Amino acid sequence: MKKILFAFLTLLSANTWAQVNDPGMGIIPAPVSVKRAKGVFAITPETSILCDSPGHKAIKYFAEYLRKNGYTNSIVDANTMTKNAAGVKNALLLLTAGNPKLAPEGYELKISDAQVVLNGKGPGLFYGVQTLIQLINADKRGYASIPCGNISDAPRFSYRGLHLDVSRHFFNVEFIKKYLDVMAMYKLNTFHWHLTDDQGWRIEIKKYPRLTQVGANRAQTKIGNMTGRNADLYDNTMYGGFYTQDEVREVVAYAAEKYITVIPEIEMPGHSSAAIAAYPLLSCDPGKNYKVAETWGVFKDVFCPSDTTFRILNDILDEVMDMFPGKYIHIGGDECPKDAWKQSDFCQNLIKREALRDENGLQSYFIQRIERHLNASGRAMIGWDEILEGGLAPNATVMSWRGEKGGIAAAQLNHDVIMTPSSAGLYLDHAQGKSRQEPLSIGGNAPLSKLYSYDPVPDVLTADQQKHIKGVQGNLWTEYIATPAKAEFMLLPRMLALAEVAWTPTAAKNYDNFSRLRIPRHLGKLEARGYNYRVPEVIGMSDTLLKGGQFKLELTPTVEGARIYYTIDGFTPRETDLWYTQPLIITVPAGREIDLQAIIITPAGKRSNITEMVLDNSGK
Repeated sequence: MKKILFAFLTLLSANTWAQVNDPGMGIIPAPVSVKRAKGVFAITPETSILCDSPGHKAIKYFAEYLRKNGYTNSIVDANTMTKNAAGVKNALLLLTAGNPKLAPEGYELKISDAQVVLNGKGPGLFYGVQTLIQLINADKRGYASIPCGNISDAPRFSYRGLHLDVSRHFFNVEFIKKYLDVMAMYKLNTFHWHLTDDQGWRIEIKKYPRLTQVGANRAQTKIGNMTGRNADLYDNTMYGGFYTQDEVREVVAYAAEKYITVIPEIEMPGHSSAAIAAYPLLSCDPGKNYKVAETWGVFKDVFCPSDTTFRILNDILDEVMDMFPGKYIHIGGDECPKDAWKQSDFCQNLIKREALRDENGLQSYFIQRIERHLNASGRAMIGWDEILEGGLAPNATVMSWRGEKGGIAAAQLNHDVIMTPSSAGLYLDHAQGKSRQEPLSIGGNAPLSKLYSYDPVPDVLTADQQKHIKGVQGNLWTEYIATPAKAEFMLLPRMLALAEVAWTPTAAKNYDNFSRLRIPRHLGKLEARGYNYRVPEVIGMSDTLLKGGQFKLELTPTVEGARIYYTIDGFTPRETDLWYTQPLIITVPAGREIDLQAIIITPAGKRSNITEMVLDNSGK
């Protein structure tokens, strides 16, 4: 190598990246309409903050934001003022009595250099506050500014969901609240809490205490992959945990303050090993020995569709409904092997007596009996798309995970649908790239770009059928996610893409803008708030081989405030190596090649995967 030359072009300051270059003002999820204007509104200690509904959840949330971030401005009830609030200068107005034509979750935000006015009804004001907070730029003097412009916004879908499996690995209430916090920041409104499965029963049921005394604890846990040399390796350590009913109510109330509905999932008739271990009479062979599952997969021990089982399950659901006031109860319904039913004289006689077609019909019989109980209590049922097998329950909502086929079929039958196909990047336990540097996962490849590109509304549906697509959901299964840090790593930044899929009209989406301008700023803020996340690889490089002798490389970090370090000697880059500050011009001597490697390291020390680019002038 003869020399490395540095161009004199400097990088734009990361502190204003998104808002300076982005006509959408750096907001995630991108609003329906943004009209940028010149100037800023300055927030100083003298700025008035006025509201017309001081008891509103959004007002309380904003007041808490001000307190935590060191602002001394208090929020004043505009109803107590003698002066018209609309005429107050140097003021920020948070109003619920604004435009009556706003959508139910919509808001309007008008920002001039003299005044900020946010209008929204119900959750709309709350979502407007989230946007407002995203726009606030604090400076070193303790002041802040908000860029001027007009925003009109409302969500594309009414159901904007995120799931968490706490059966395979348990997460405490503190983490659940942190999970809800980041959902609220990005306008997600439904938390799907997967509370029971083969590997653990995680919710207290007072009438059946053995569900947590026995079902919440497994003797050991599978280590590593399901195949290969460690396929039979276990940790030989007892694992357990569950939520008391008081803790559940605490979570539900905390979510409600952020306009998040919590949907509990109680799995049936399959994925029921933990419950059967606690109460073998729920099975078709009560004389067998059962245990809480210690590995992953699908198990043949399932609930028997007997009157005893339905009595117990109805009792359980009654306690669940008492804890969760929302409309929906999720009953699972997926991956139910029929082996035990085929071998059961009781089940075979039941199929004949009820004139059912086969064991699939028996599953439908099971689901419909459960649905009748829920409907009688004023609730609605959601199930995975297997509940279509044998005939769909009359009022059920289908959660389509095995591709879109189930969701399409349900919509064509005029049933409501939540799209969450595992093949579309919505399974957040899948790997975030093909690199061997990714942590252990269940497999698959679900990079940020794949999730962002998903459209939940299939073209094959008619306009009327498309109305049954109520929303979209990302799922975080935790077979290979044992810690909060890894859960956040797998969640972020993909959850930001999910938020934009769920909220933003397709015409307003732009992946290049999202990934290059907005993601860096938001990851910087999430880091400051104590969230872990996967650092996206450096922009401007890829793992590839380039032929030639002269190369100009302009690299960009993917996190605000982060640095790019690189090497050209074949060794792993770290903080001790060259710090990228300006575009690189590299000359590769004839007959040689240079191994350029780059890594991003954030202010908190988080690292991206290493990107390796071979610059080849060998002539081969």
